[in-house]
Amino acid sequence: MPASNDGVMVILSSPSGAGKTTLVNLISEKENFKISISHTTRQPRVNEIPDKDYFFVNDDEFKRLIKNQEFLEYAKVFNNYYGTTRTPVIEKLSKGQNVLFDIDWQGADQIKNKNLDYKLITFFILPPSKKILFQRLSNRDMKDKLIVEERMKQFERDVLHWINYDYVVINDNLQDCYRRIQSLINAEINNGSKDYDLEYIRKHVEKLTT
Repeated sequence: MPASNDGVMVILSSPSGAGKTTLVNLISEKENFKISISHTTRQPRVNEIPDKDYFFVNDDEFKRLIKNQEFLEYAKVFNNYYGTTRTPVIEKLSKGQNVLFDIDWQGADQIKNKNLDYKLITFFILPPSKKILFQRLSNRDMKDKLIVEERMKQFERDVLHWINYDYVVINDNLQDCYRRIQSLINAEINNGSKDYDLEYIRKHVEKLTT
């Protein structure tokens, strides 16, 4: 059982473009929430800072970390590796800090299967519609239509994993979505009542996949 003074792990996953990274950054502004920084083999985007947004490494270094079993989770996404190393996460949790993970469904599954001795709360973020998702992806630093189309196809596959998460939250309005997640985290930590309509989520997923 987790010790009462241990931190909790909070995973946010979403299809590309649904806004999980922005939400993770917002939650991290609250006291005692720390973002787990992932390793990746992809190139930095223009606004990203090495060792703050990601640890950017080459393929050889990433494979060395895999071989040494240093990852809590890792996956290959769009031809690049992403992964979370174990030691920094455990250090934060044992100091009573809550750790936020900005990872996909593959990473979330791996962390769940590790059965770590810390409380884990998982969220899957969905867009309000496929049309809005397409607009968000097109407005990002993705001028390449092929990249946007690839991510829209990936969305069709990723959305099916919503069922494996504790909570699904629709990111129609960023601040509302943030408050919803914060409320559910607080309810989980403090054993409070949770305002959550699973049937509404099920119907929303049906709309996104038809």
